[in-house]
Amino acid sequence: MEGNSGFRKELVSRLLHLHFRDCKTKVSGDALQLMAEFLRIFVLEAAVRGVWQAQAEDLDVVEVDQLEKVLPQLLLDF
Repeated sequence: MEGNSGFRKELVSRLLHLHFRDCKTKVSGDALQLMAEFLRIFVLEAAVRGVWQAQAEDLDVVEVDQLEKVLPQLLLDF
């Protein structure tokens, strides 16, 4: 991640191209920037919800179990 600004455009581009059927598909710079911001918000929200879940379970550390519990609702919200 680039400081607090989010994911690098190169990483986002690579992630997107992994799922494109046509290898010639191109993504504009604005679309990459928008997708990077979406990913930043998604990851931040997952972390916050994981903390809330851990607190609800009286735990001091967020582990994969807490993230797995909040993921279904998180995906529905996005």
